Amino acid sequence: MSTDTRTDPRSAAQPHGADSHDLIRVLGARVNNLKDVSVEIPKRRLTVFTGVSGSGKSSLVFGTVAAESQRLINETYSSFVQGFMPTLARPEVDVLEGLTTAIIVDQQRLGADPRSTVGTATDANAMLRILFSRLGQPHIGSPNAFSFNVASVRASGAITVERGAKKTVKATFNRLGGMCPRCEGRGTVTDIDLSQLYDDSKSLNEGALTIPGYSMDGWYGRIFKGSGFFDPDKPIRKYTKKELHDLLHKEPTKIKVEGINLTYEGLIPKIQKSMLSKDVDALQPHVRAFVERAMTFTVCPECDGTRLSDSARSSKIGGISIADACAMQVSDLAEWVRGLDEPSVAPLLTALADTFDSFAEIGLGYLSLDRPSGTLSGGEAQRVKMIRHLGSSLTDVTYVFDEPTVGLHPHDIQRMNGLLLRLRDKGNTVLVVEHKPEVIAIADHVIDLGPGAGTAGGTVCFEGTVDGLRAAGTVTGRHFDDRATLKESVRKPTGALEIRGATAHNLRGVDVDIPLGVLAVVTGVAGSGKSSLVHGSIPPGEGVVSVDQSAIRGSRRSNPATYTGLLEPIRKAFAKANGVKPALFSANSEGACPVCNGAGVIYTDLAMMAGVATTCEECEGKRFQAAVLDYHLGGRDISEVLAMSVAEAEEFFGAGEARIPAAHAILGRLADVGLGYLSLGQPLTTLSGGERQRLKLATHMADKGGVYVLDEPTAGLHLADVEQLLGLLDRLVDSGKSVIVVEHHQAVMAHADWIIDLGPGAGHDGGRIVFEGTPADLVASRTTLTGTHLAQYVSA
Repeated sequence: MSTDTRTDPRSAAQPHGADSHDLIRVLGARVNNLKDVSVEIPKRRLTVFTGVSGSGKSSLVFGTVAAESQRLINETYSSFVQGFMPTLARPEVDVLEGLTTAIIVDQQRLGADPRSTVGTATDANAMLRILFSRLGQPHIGSPNAFSFNVASVRASGAITVERGAKKTVKATFNRLGGMCPRCEGRGTVTDIDLSQLYDDSKSLNEGALTIPGYSMDGWYGRIFKGSGFFDPDKPIRKYTKKELHDLLHKEPTKIKVEGINLTYEGLIPKIQKSMLSKDVDALQPHVRAFVERAMTFTVCPECDGTRLSDSARSSKIGGISIADACAMQVSDLAEWVRGLDEPSVAPLLTALADTFDSFAEIGLGYLSLDRPSGTLSGGEAQRVKMIRHLGSSLTDVTYVFDEPTVGLHPHDIQRMNGLLLRLRDKGNTVLVVEHKPEVIAIADHVIDLGPGAGTAGGTVCFEGTVDGLRAAGTVTGRHFDDRATLKESVRKPTGALEIRGATAHNLRGVDVDIPLGVLAVVTGVAGSGKSSLVHGSIPPGEGVVSVDQSAIRGSRRSNPATYTGLLEPIRKAFAKANGVKPALFSANSEGACPVCNGAGVIYTDLAMMAGVATTCEECEGKRFQAAVLDYHLGGRDISEVLAMSVAEAEEFFGAGEARIPAAHAILGRLADVGLGYLSLGQPLTTLSGGERQRLKLATHMADKGGVYVLDEPTAGLHLADVEQLLGLLDRLVDSGKSVIVVEHHQAVMAHADWIIDLGPGAGHDGGRIVFEGTPADLVASRTTLTGTHLAQYVSA
């Protein structure tokens, strides 16, 4: 008699060998500051990685587990495909076993391409275009006809279409796209200030062109002088109409200069391609300054900023065009889609409704599909990326999240927790780097790194359950149940900043007085209008210091020492102690290693492949000439000083032979904002959003500004560091400054002197002041979502 193993109870006692792989094993990880870390991460569970900022969480999760998973996946592609992919180095680790496909959902801003929107980033636009191509009246064509990324093409001539044995010759060919021909799908048109391109009183040979890189000694100069279209010795104001047209607008034309075949093109189309079509923030500082001087951006008058052509906007479903649909708030768009009863596209309507529900679930129902993706905050960008994965059919993959609660109100964090658990329950491994106790509390497994930051971290302090963490003596365990208490007395304001009739974005004509001379906190659910109120109504300028989490503009050569001005007094002190000039102690000047030009690494551009960075063998990554390293101050050379952490450098420059009061003051401010672990020479491009903001804050603390505007300064801060930040905010207020903070962290709310709560919801459901008063009054009234959560937090 045969036995069916599926129902045989004996088979339960002997699990299949394939089911025994339940762990991701990491042995001997040494990436960045990790010190031979070995951990076992359970699969198909939610594991949260905790520890102070800089303890090595990201190095373990992103730099080791996720990086190796991605490298192994890339190796499965053909050599041809790998040629177009970045070359990933193997992480420094002895053994990595049990890896599954890793999907990284991080806070990197979405591409700031002007044609990238929330709709294109989530595929919602693609589904909407199909819907309009099926149901739109009048019918104008395929989904391409509704795409602002597809231009209309008309060609005439002989086009051969082969169908079997038949050959047809067509005289014309049409492809209808939805792109607005005037702005080319950008929604804005640019006007160029010609006076910023050239000085018309000079000739080309006299250096009339003022565009960066267009000197007469370089290639562009040779092309313009050798083109023969105009006299290079004649001042531009004396050019004929034709000569001026050739200089500014001439289409690409083949020319020969000094026996070399080249292409000449007018100035305006040339800079349109090389500078204006790129993301302004990605340009080099001097080019960015030129673009900001020469360009004015205005809403396209032809499409009214919708990016779409007339024909695309003429086709409607129930009086709604695709431009109207994309401009709607997603929560309203979901209702509109549900109201369409059309059996022929029922599966498409269901898929669209599910996608829009994901927006609402994740707390992004207030966005519209036409919102440019470059304008989203880091937290919003991370949640937009999540939308793609919520409806995914994939299971048994590893999802890696980097502080998914950034920018979320306590009310929204509960929903985020539900989504993380849903991903886990589909059979996925979920790894989360997080500081918020509300998220740590739902973990199946906790790995706590530390005990400190930088060189003082990089070890595993605790592995186990949340209850085990509470009982453990680690920094996270000790502070896990910390709760700030309401202040017994609040400061009295010395004045008020009056805002009247604020209407930026979703604000409904808001009138509010923000008290000065106190710690004022602006709060409310994500999308309620906090940033619109604060940044839209309090422009940075005379007396106002605005500190946000936007990227610090600077190259990979920039570091905390150069950004804060700390390097200047250090260089002078080295020069004075050794009787040489200060320029020797700059890796961007005379002291630079000649092989790597002071970068410390050599970048090899591999054309069609991603570039590779290798440590310079000459200076071993120290960035300086060997001769410069013979000069010492207090027994240390300049490369050893740049390798110090802020805390070490503060002690080093505070006393003895190396005492530099100017440097010590800057280092003190860096330590005050919780960056004591940061290395002085660490490239700025490697800092997190929270670290960038705190670095800016430290730099601005010496400013004369009387009003400080901060945007979520607790982002990326460990529970233990929040207390230090509150102390810093208090010191700023006590020194006579006014501090206005946009914040979701309950500890900051409880510590405030005055709270302004916006809401009640997000998008058009928000934009109003729902509470003004002291934290104690907010807790007592409990009339808003913020009040309810703050009351729970302080256990009132």
